[in-house]
Amino acid sequence: MKKKLFLLLVPFLISACGTDFNKPYSDTPTSGKVKMAGDETLQPLMDAGKDTFMGLYRYATLNVEYKPESACFTDLLNDSVKVIMATRTLLPSEEAVFKSRNLIPVTTKVAIDALALIIHPDNPDSLLQMSQLKDILAGKIKTWKDLHPKSALGDLTFVFDHAGSSTVRFLKDSLMGGSANFPSYCYAAKNNAAVIDYVAANKNAIGVIGVNWISDKDDPNMLSFSKRIRVVWMSTIADPIYPNDYFGPFQAYLFTGEYPLKREVYMINREGRHGLGTGFASFMAGEQGQRIVRLSGLLPSSPYTRDIKLN
Repeated sequence: MKKKLFLLLVPFLISACGTDFNKPYSDTPTSGKVKMAGDETLQPLMDAGKDTFMGLYRYATLNVEYKPESACFTDLLNDSVKVIMATRTLLPSEEAVFKSRNLIPVTTKVAIDALALIIHPDNPDSLLQMSQLKDILAGKIKTWKDLHPKSALGDLTFVFDHAGSSTVRFLKDSLMGGSANFPSYCYAAKNNAAVIDYVAANKNAIGVIGVNWISDKDDPNMLSFSKRIRVVWMSTIADPIYPNDYFGPFQAYLFTGEYPLKREVYMINREGRHGLGTGFASFMAGEQGQRIVRLSGLLPSSPYTRDIKLN
């Protein structure tokens, strides 16, 4: 196994600009301690990877703090953490900061994620067009009757996790052209779990969460969450007619590109050497890590092969 991990590390080895080679380090790619931060939207995926890695390498300790994505990048810039998991790469201004410190961070793509829209299980209106979602966020659609004239529901509420989250950034940048403000019926909850709780208790609500919070069928917590809500299927067609004009936030439709609310997931490492953070990032991009990505309901960033025994 160690031989395999070494081979996986080769693409990620970098020239350690600004690194003091005379300074003793207590960690290796498979042992020691490292502090990391993860976008809270991706917590189930990062937890699964962390737990598996530490199970394989008993002398490795991965300390992870989950917080809004904006705070993860702040911690990375301030050297409060060595590695983050996020849904964007470094901005030019952030790259310039590292360059000024003679550091070259390594960015590794590990998955393709989906944002899932969720509604109350008793809400029958589980089909939504992308144009309608944009109108909701722009303040043009305010009630369920605006969406579906025969709906018995009242005023609409839209709930997301945190104002500084990757979810909000994606909605603003990818759907709203960088629009700064959402209408008054859009609310921030504390985290993805709080979004699920709110939607499960309010029939008028639409929530948006990372799909990995409800997609791991082997996780009892995920099963509990998924039983309390209903997933919305999306269409990019202007006037969809047939049910198969809509697509859910699932791996098959991420693979075909038919589900529209998708984004890439990255590990960004500022170690500048072959430390434990580099080892974990390489693990997540390797075969075992990509299996974890697949089991978490996300799309692996790179295909992997498996042996099939024929009887």
